[in-house]
Amino acid sequence: MGAFHAYDIRGIYNVDFDKDTAYKIGYFLPTLLKADKVLVGRDCRVSSPEIHDYLIKGITDAGADVDDIGLSSTPLVYFGTANYGYKASVQITASHNPAEYNGMKVSRENALPVGLDTGLGQIKAWIEEGRPTPKAAKPGKVTEIDIKPDYIAFLKKYKGDYSNLKIAFDLSNGMANLFAKEIYKDENAEWLFDTIDGRFPNHEPNPLIPKNVQPLKELVAKCGADIGVIYDGDADRVMFVDDKARFVAPDLIIAMMAQYFCDERGEKNPRVLQEIRSSKAVGEYLQQYGAELHTWRVGRAFAAPKLREIDGLWGGELAGHYYFKDFFYSDSGMLASIIVLRIVAALKRKGKTFSQQIDELTKYKNSGEVNFRVEDKAGAMEAVKEFFEKSETPTAVMDFDGYRLEFPQWWFNIRPSNTEPYLRFICEATTDEVLAQKIADAAAIIEGKFGGKRA
Repeated sequence: MGAFHAYDIRGIYNVDFDKDTAYKIGYFLPTLLKADKVLVGRDCRVSSPEIHDYLIKGITDAGADVDDIGLSSTPLVYFGTANYGYKASVQITASHNPAEYNGMKVSRENALPVGLDTGLGQIKAWIEEGRPTPKAAKPGKVTEIDIKPDYIAFLKKYKGDYSNLKIAFDLSNGMANLFAKEIYKDENAEWLFDTIDGRFPNHEPNPLIPKNVQPLKELVAKCGADIGVIYDGDADRVMFVDDKARFVAPDLIIAMMAQYFCDERGEKNPRVLQEIRSSKAVGEYLQQYGAELHTWRVGRAFAAPKLREIDGLWGGELAGHYYFKDFFYSDSGMLASIIVLRIVAALKRKGKTFSQQIDELTKYKNSGEVNFRVEDKAGAMEAVKEFFEKSETPTAVMDFDGYRLEFPQWWFNIRPSNTEPYLRFICEATTDEVLAQKIADAAAIIEGKFGGKRA
């Protein structure tokens, strides 16, 4: 049962969960979400068809119907859930994880995420206690449906004039292949890994790992692209490479999106959501738009409900998730890329490159996320917080996802991973010297006092 996590169900298939678990999740889901019909999609992983069959058998044995959309990106399931009014949905996917992983992302009405604290924990408890699974007197029926045309039509409403751009795409052999060439078929584009292959033979479908972005960087440099675009395995995340073939920090894209929503659409004083690891540059840039910036926890299970709660216009995460009010307060890598390409095209028409815009936004030196494998994550986290609080008075303290402490010349966030055995530390400072010192101070505590090892 090690596949149940804060945000979703995910693990190595036939190690952390198996077809029996998939069946029981399917069986209990209609009861949990009070649904008589469940929308189901799946990614391209080798194990997805088996999980799909057992999940659906569980749902129908419980007496609920299934609308099956087959191969799907995760945002397609979100779109279907909210657009057509389903009370429950499941996307079978392990997102950006390696090919041997699989899992499920569960949503309820309005595509709101179901996490460990909002339902998955109950299903886990029912499975562990051996709750019976008697077949319903009248089993549910399965209907195959195709909602892709509606989703593509929705996305195309946001498409701009990209005729002045040279674009490089890396589809990661994943689910972005279902839509990208249809949406960008008329553009001046170069493509990498543009076939669906659940073995992910070219690179793991995780754009946060630098080596996975290297082929795209090389393509951008080779073909002189204005921008590179890379999606993860289930296409709910997207990341970018600039015209100088440099990876772009995903949080800076949150700031740039104001150029579409405010400059182009004319939205005034927007509410915007960022996560606790975001650069201070994001808020500083958004000040000119009168934005009301909210900071919250990492992960869709927290971000999507929060954006809805604050009635925010858009938001984003360092992991490359971007959330939109227009998209039912959910995340779509494809919609995010459509908007960013629109911004880059507008910049170019004004004689400005993507890299120039990023250079203007990059005001601080950033460590990136430094991961430590440590047994006592809570103790190490408290010790780091206490050390820095005693050495300097913080100007701000946030304590809802680990800790974020801000000081005049720098800030840090330290938080335990919800999905991996890591303590994560990220730091930003005005100079390289200050940054290096703060990283060294934190590492000395985690490694020296708690036996942590840098991952």
